[in-house]
Amino acid sequence: MEKETLLLPARDLTADAGSIALAGRILREGGIVAIPTETVYGLAGNALDPGATAKIYAAKGRPSDNPLIVHIQAMEEWAPLVRELPKEAEALAAAFWPGPLTIILPKSALVPDTTSGGLDTVAVRMPADPIARGVIRAAGVPLAAPSANRSGSPSPTTWRHCADDLMGRVDAILQSRDCGVGVESTVLSLCQRGEDGRPVPRLLRPGAVTPDQLREALGTDIVVDRGVLEHLGEGERALSPGMKYRHYAPAAEVTLVKGTTEQYRGYLEKTARPGDWAMCFTEDLPVPGMPACPYGGAADHREQARRLFQLLRELDGRGAERIFVHAPRQDNVGLAVYNRLLRAAAFRVVEPQP
Repeated sequence: MEKETLLLPARDLTADAGSIALAGRILREGGIVAIPTETVYGLAGNALDPGATAKIYAAKGRPSDNPLIVHIQAMEEWAPLVRELPKEAEALAAAFWPGPLTIILPKSALVPDTTSGGLDTVAVRMPADPIARGVIRAAGVPLAAPSANRSGSPSPTTWRHCADDLMGRVDAILQSRDCGVGVESTVLSLCQRGEDGRPVPRLLRPGAVTPDQLREALGTDIVVDRGVLEHLGEGERALSPGMKYRHYAPAAEVTLVKGTTEQYRGYLEKTARPGDWAMCFTEDLPVPGMPACPYGGAADHREQARRLFQLLRELDGRGAERIFVHAPRQDNVGLAVYNRLLRAAAFRVVEPQP
């Protein structure tokens, strides 16, 4: 039986204080609420309550071995969740929190296995969105908050996306502003140790905080996990959200097309059939043989990230059967966009010959 889902206006901490207080009470009492963050909307529940996190998995249809990210609103809330805070973690938090960076460390006994997906580690971040932090403060507990959508579908960047996927499945949805970043947070693990005993930074999921920014903040190199650009092998566990084979995917079949504008256009001209759409760079327009939606300029990775999930959902709404996406460069925020598209396409990539 469907539950009643409250729609609560939450655009301003002061004007909408009643909504934020009510969301906090619902969360404190074990309910689940879709809340805004600067990256994507999150489906929040008490991270320390196995019953609440079980509701998150059920509402999303999410596999229980896929770990959840814990959201805090103040630095002092971090230490109780982990076994230790190495200096590298503190340096990263000082550089990027509040903001779109998640840091993974060995977890304390306070964090239940349902939150960590059965792993002995916990992923933590402090969101930059003031409404998100206000809700965490009102709840009085850290919040587990994966993306507020049905598992595997494009992540939600507006409250309307949350309503499309979760109405009748969650206790409340906060009606706040659209998300500014558009892709999930960067995830960096500090759990592996080097020969010197110090953590070896390992990038598990790219996002708006780029590898170069991480290297600069740490003063050392980082390892980019092979799972960023490859799918997990048989029996391998996901160490971070977003590492599954097919994820972020619309109903339409997605194909990534590499190459120049000429190669992209030429491939689509040969391939086009009714029901096809091009998701292209602004410079690619017009695209012969099929309707097209640009998701940003070829060099504007932040705009690509902001529009990515919104456009995938929009093209589903337009009845697209196949979507051919011009693949972005794999540098800076472009690596995050490529990573999401690779999974949306279930690793279906073509590279037309010159």
